[in-house]
Amino acid sequence: MNDITAGAFFSFTLAILLLFAGKGALARVNVLRQYSIPEPVIGGFLCAMTVATLYFVFDIKITFDVKVRDILLLYFFAAMGLNADIKSLLNGGKPLLILVCLAAFYIMLQNSIGMSVAAAFGMDPKAGLMSGSVSLIGGIGTTLAWAPTFVDTLGINNAMELGIASNTIGLIFACVVGGPIAQHLMKKHSLSGNNEQTLDIGQSYSQPSEMVDSYSLLFAWLRLNWALMLGYGINLGLEHVGIELPLFVSCLMAGILLGNRLYTIVPKQKVEGSDRGLSIISDICLGLFIVMALMDLKIWELSGLMGYLSVVMSLQIVVSVLFAVFIVYRLMGKNYESAVICSGFGGITLGSTATAIANMSAVTKQHGAAHQAFIVVPLVCGFFVDILNAIAINFFISL
Repeated sequence: MNDITAGAFFSFTLAILLLFAGKGALARVNVLRQYSIPEPVIGGFLCAMTVATLYFVFDIKITFDVKVRDILLLYFFAAMGLNADIKSLLNGGKPLLILVCLAAFYIMLQNSIGMSVAAAFGMDPKAGLMSGSVSLIGGIGTTLAWAPTFVDTLGINNAMELGIASNTIGLIFACVVGGPIAQHLMKKHSLSGNNEQTLDIGQSYSQPSEMVDSYSLLFAWLRLNWALMLGYGINLGLEHVGIELPLFVSCLMAGILLGNRLYTIVPKQKVEGSDRGLSIISDICLGLFIVMALMDLKIWELSGLMGYLSVVMSLQIVVSVLFAVFIVYRLMGKNYESAVICSGFGGITLGSTATAIANMSAVTKQHGAAHQAFIVVPLVCGFFVDILNAIAINFFISL
C-alpha cells in the first residue's frame, strides 16, 4: 500500500478546482440542475470516487489535510446570522416549534430502526445506535464523542467503525436526496417558487450577476470577522456556566446579534454592496466545506460491514425521504417554504447542518428565496437537535 498525504495548501487548491468542476457540470447537465443537486456535491463526489478507485484498483491510499474546512463552516454560519432578519425569526416561532417536535420524534424513530436491524443481525441492539442518531443526526463529531463510551462501557468494540461507516453513507445520500424531494413536492402539489431573487445563500440562476467592488467585499469580510470574534466570546461564556454548544451555533447567534441590534459596532448600511459581498463569501465557504467533507470520505472503511450497513442504511434513507414527503411537508404548511424545508430534512437526518443548507440553497437558486426556511432549519439543526439527541442517546443506552 502506497500512502500519499496531500498537504493543506494542495487540498484547499484541489477543493477550489472541484467546486469549479461541479459548477461546470451543473451548467452542462440538465438533469443535475433539474433535481437541484448541489454544485459542491458533484465535484466532491467525483474526488471521493477517484480516491476510492485508486485505493481498490491501484493500492494507493490518498488522504487530504482538510482542517481549513472548520473555519469555513464558522464563516458560513456567521454570514447566515448577519443576513437573518429578527422579524422573520420571531414570525417563525410556530414552524420552529413544529420542526423541533418532528426532530425529537424522528430521533426516537431513527434509533429504533438502528437497534431493530442490529438485533436482527445478531448484534448487540445498542450497536444499532451507531447507525442511528449518533452518526446520522449527530454527525461525525457526535460519533467521535460517543464511540469511547460504546467501547468501554457497553463492550461494542467496533462502535467507531460502525459510526464512521454509517456517517459516510448517510452524508453521501444526504447530499443527493434533498433536491429530488423538493422537485417531487413542487410538481405533485403544483407549487410555485418565490419570485424574490434575493437569496439567503448564493445567487439565483436567473438573476444577472451583480458586480461587487473590493471595498464592499472587504467590509463584508470585516463584519464576518467581528461575528466570529463575538461568537468565540459567546462560546467561552456559555462554557463557563456549563453550557456546551457547537462553535458554529455561537457564531450564528453572534451574527444575528450583530445583524439586528448592533449596527453602531458594524454599520452595514454605510457600505453599498456589503450584503452582496457577504452572500458571495458565504456561498464560497459553504461550497468549499461540502467539497472538502466529501474529499475526506474514506469509502474503503465500509468493507466488512456491508451486509448490516446495506440493510440499516437503506431503511434509514427510505424512512427519511418518506417522513419528509408525507409528514414534514404537511405539518410545516404545505407550501413552497415547507418544500424547501423538506429538501433540507435529509441533511438534518442523514448528514449535517451544512448538507441541509446546501440542499436548500440548491433549490432556492432555481426557484427563489425561502427566508423562513433558512432561519428555522439552522436553529433546529444547530441548537435543539444536539440537546435532544444527547438526551435520547443517554436514554437508549440506559435501557
